[in-house]
Amino acid sequence: MTDEVRTAVVIEDDPEIRELLETVLTQAGFETRTAGTGLEGVELVRTTDPLVTTLDVSLPDIDGFEVCRRIRGISDTYVVMLTARSEEIDTLIGLDAGADDYQTKPFRPRELRARIEAILRRPRRPVAAATAPAAPAPAPVPAEPAPLAADEVLVADGLVIDLPARIVRVDGEQVDLTRSEFDLLAALAGSPGRVLPKNELVRVLWGEAYDTGTLVTEADRRSIEVHLANLRRKIGENPARPRWIRTVRGVGYRFERGS
Repeated sequence: MTDEVRTAVVIEDDPEIRELLETVLTQAGFETRTAGTGLEGVELVRTTDPLVTTLDVSLPDIDGFEVCRRIRGISDTYVVMLTARSEEIDTLIGLDAGADDYQTKPFRPRELRARIEAILRRPRRPVAAATAPAAPAPAPVPAEPAPLAADEVLVADGLVIDLPARIVRVDGEQVDLTRSEFDLLAALAGSPGRVLPKNELVRVLWGEAYDTGTLVTEADRRSIEVHLANLRRKIGENPARPRWIRTVRGVGYRFERGS
């Protein structure tokens, strides 16, 4: 590792939680800045370009979901949303707004720090195209691409997963997936016929089983359900009549190659 300073922004209106988050991030090696409102937080992200941002959902001016959407227009910072609410719809909105992880309160400082270190191992999310500098459009992929090695492309009944390029096509049409959706699809498709428990899929998103003592929470498992629901919608999968991904009730999910 280099001596480059890692910056973190904490957007939280509760002074005690804000101080706790600042302590956790400082102990993790971050130079930490804090904001008590959403608008202050967006401006702080814009001016400091942090590596990590923790974001409370319930803020006094604008809610955290809107803050996250605004941050995504200007920064590729890793965003961890924090909330006292655990409803699936909140998780869905947070992930759709661009959050990288979603943690319910109360949280264990050790677990939060471990989760932050885990998301740092993921590729950074690109800034929204509307605010990013113009760049030449990538060359279109030919209808008959050059063969890839067996471990670089996964094919199943009209579904093509190009692992190196992180591109997914369904019946020839490219599908835009989030990083988490792609990682889950790749994990499932990479083990066809095997049931992957939700706990194992949580660790796919964490990057590795970094600590066997770290608890996989019910909120973590719900986030997998939300990701899978979004993934299925994007690839045109009907959960009642699945083409590729079957739900194994009470356990997890199984990928089937189909015809």
